[in-house]
Amino acid sequence: MKKERVLLAIVDFKERSPWPLHQTAYEMEELVKACNGEVAGKVMCPAHPPEAATLIHKGKVQEIAALVPVLEADTVIFSAELKGRQQRELEEALGARVFDRTQLILDIFARRAISLEGKLQVELAQLQYRLPRLSGNYEALSRQGGGIGTSGPGETKLETDRRRIEQRVDRIKKDLEDVTRSRQVKRKKRQGRYIPLISLVGYTNAGKSTLLNTLTDAHAVTRDGLFTTLDSLARQCSLPNRQQVVFSDTVGFMHDLPHNLIEAFKATLEEVQGADLLLHVLDVSNPEYLNFKTSVDHVLEQIGALKKPTILVLNKIDQVADKSIIVDAHRKFENTVEISASSQLNIGALLSLVEDHLAEQVIEVDVVLPMDRMDLVRLAHQEGDVILEEYGADGIHLQARVPAHRAEQFKNG
Repeated sequence: MKKERVLLAIVDFKERSPWPLHQTAYEMEELVKACNGEVAGKVMCPAHPPEAATLIHKGKVQEIAALVPVLEADTVIFSAELKGRQQRELEEALGARVFDRTQLILDIFARRAISLEGKLQVELAQLQYRLPRLSGNYEALSRQGGGIGTSGPGETKLETDRRRIEQRVDRIKKDLEDVTRSRQVKRKKRQGRYIPLISLVGYTNAGKSTLLNTLTDAHAVTRDGLFTTLDSLARQCSLPNRQQVVFSDTVGFMHDLPHNLIEAFKATLEEVQGADLLLHVLDVSNPEYLNFKTSVDHVLEQIGALKKPTILVLNKIDQVADKSIIVDAHRKFENTVEISASSQLNIGALLSLVEDHLAEQVIEVDVVLPMDRMDLVRLAHQEGDVILEEYGADGIHLQARVPAHRAEQFKNG
């Protein structure tokens, strides 16, 4: 099958973003590859200030228009988000299909979603993105064929009237609310047995799925590419000290991740919000690893999980030639450990650090409770791990590991 040829327009806003332009260009190329497209060429486009009608200046529009037939480009994709009017003006001026980075990411998600939940989340994000762009855009939509930017809901849904689309959005939201309730029930059951949840977070292609496989034999699909994992995957296993835990993988993050995507994936990201510990997996072999960390922290802040207890996992150390980079990372950040998930280097040190962090969240109590404090016995069973429960003339002898915030209740019982 012939690959779609794409001309990339890399938009430079200068002062707007600290993100390096060469990294933006590289990621755009990787996103196109993830959609099975072929990069025919790249054009750097200054946009300071941006043009209201076309985002980039007239001279650049003319330059791209001249390149489209020369490079035999099927599509022009912009690295910045386009308004509906800008997209229409550019398509008219360039004589080619025009998409933006957000549509490209949504297209990848549509191709990669496997579970019903994942497909619903992607469809919701796509509809929410396209809904404001429907006004006066029916002709443009009817021209869309196959290829990049067209995976997902499909043109038949988008050509229906706005009211029906909004009804579909409401229906998906309700379905995802059911998913959220189901997750909450499962979380309560796990909390009742006090099995800590450890969520893996990180920039896309940082090696989270590889690490999950190493830790749990999860057999998660891994490949060198962006957004390999969309559907969350959780696996229970034992730490070296025999404590039962659940490791959970999540969708990879990216800088300027489309807001609609974050909103749509909130049901999945609740796993991160409810985690007892985060493993922030960072590809320290990439020169932009500091920017990757900042981008992930920004998403964590958006979902209210930035202040969670976190271990910074410096991954892919076997690919780092200059070891001073790792030393510098340790100096900059707390709670760090360097590993190679693929080569299984230093995994023991990571697990020891996990055990230490979880131990800080659990306190062992050894108390004799009055007979009328069965509520505390029930609490120990619900939220802790009961080691000993004996009934005698002097009361209930209870020995248990309980969450640190509950320990005082038992001591005062």
